[in-house]
Amino acid sequence: MSISVVILAAGMGTRMRSAKPKVLHEISGKPMLFHAIDAACELSDDITVVLHHQAERIQAVIEEHYENIRFHIQDAQQFPGTGGAMKGVAVQHARTLILNGDMPLITKASLESLTAGNADINMSVIKLSDPSGYGRVIIQNGEVKEIVEQKDCTSEQLTVKTVNAGIYAVNTTLLERYIPQLNNDNAQSEYYLTDIVKMAVDEGRSVHPVYVPEEEFKGVNSKLDLALAEEIMQKRIKESLMREGIIMRLPETIYIDSRATFEGECILENGVSIQGESKLINAHIKANSVVEEAYIENSDVGPMGRIRPGSVLKDTHIGNFVEVKKSTLTGVKAGHLAYLGDATIDEGSNIGAGVITCNYDGKNKYQTKIGKNVFVGSDTQLIAPVAIEDDVMIAAGTTVNKNVEKGALAISRAPMKIIKNFFYKFFHTESDKHKGAN
Repeated sequence: MSISVVILAAGMGTRMRSAKPKVLHEISGKPMLFHAIDAACELSDDITVVLHHQAERIQAVIEEHYENIRFHIQDAQQFPGTGGAMKGVAVQHARTLILNGDMPLITKASLESLTAGNADINMSVIKLSDPSGYGRVIIQNGEVKEIVEQKDCTSEQLTVKTVNAGIYAVNTTLLERYIPQLNNDNAQSEYYLTDIVKMAVDEGRSVHPVYVPEEEFKGVNSKLDLALAEEIMQKRIKESLMREGIIMRLPETIYIDSRATFEGECILENGVSIQGESKLINAHIKANSVVEEAYIENSDVGPMGRIRPGSVLKDTHIGNFVEVKKSTLTGVKAGHLAYLGDATIDEGSNIGAGVITCNYDGKNKYQTKIGKNVFVGSDTQLIAPVAIEDDVMIAAGTTVNKNVEKGALAISRAPMKIIKNFFYKFFHTESDKHKGAN
């Protein structure tokens, strides 16, 4: 790899109106900054993230998920602005790609086009149908000649529709020479990275415009931008998966985390949400079900089922309104209205409606272990820790608070009492009482 990548992520992001750093707001399950880092990792082994606002918090989150990322803390008091962010940054390779941490939709293909060729600077540009509010990039004979802010444009320059997309690939020797020369002699008293373009043009250096898709280079600066970026990312994820053979019913109603993986022929019905690092193999997830950080193989879930983190389902049927949490089910049927938490249930077992594993005593969580070919009747409470061996029947309405041996029946029921005419006595309807007695 012969290119270094610098990702600018130092801004305060005030328009997000959030205590959370802007670049840590998530898109399809990952902080937006991670999408930029992932794209960078496909190109380079030398990646530097520039931080300032809540730097320690952002660095800690990055280090939980990535290795060999370097960090540079911007001195934003003395050197504000995008140019100031680059002051003091040291890189290893002969060419440097400068990205923005709030551009989560960039792809490897677009970045490769930005790093191609021999120009001293490759500059990303977008052609907009309505460039109002943007500085214009003036291009002559296929080379960038200048960047002009809209307020400074002549009437002719205002007709230009090409604008700066904010990403650059620069020969590192030039970058090392230009960055120290930047000044803040402007209305905002900031150091602008765009000034290196003027320096290069003035020296007769080649500044090549690279036209990039507007969609990929959208910056996320507000909660509205975040939602729009999420829609674009979700569309990409689902289109890719459908091309690979995943069946989706009403895909616009489905949410799929960017970290989720699929194998075989999976079916996702409308309203499904697949979250976290879930893995599905030949799975059928029915309408309005939620899968969170779970492994599901040769199984079906729902409609309106919920599979929570740490769950493993193999050859299992989970019906409507069944919740599974941190449990391993192999060859199990749980048709409806059950909660199975911190449990291991083996093949051939059937879980009736209303069954609950009572796994929490207010202080600690406990395990329920159910063997093979166990029939658990409706409205049963399993008070963990408890073990049910193979070939056991548990009668409906039973509270199981001790282990049950192989082949046994477990039943706990109080005798039913019938009190004649109680209804009439309770409501003090004497005439009806006599009617009931006849």
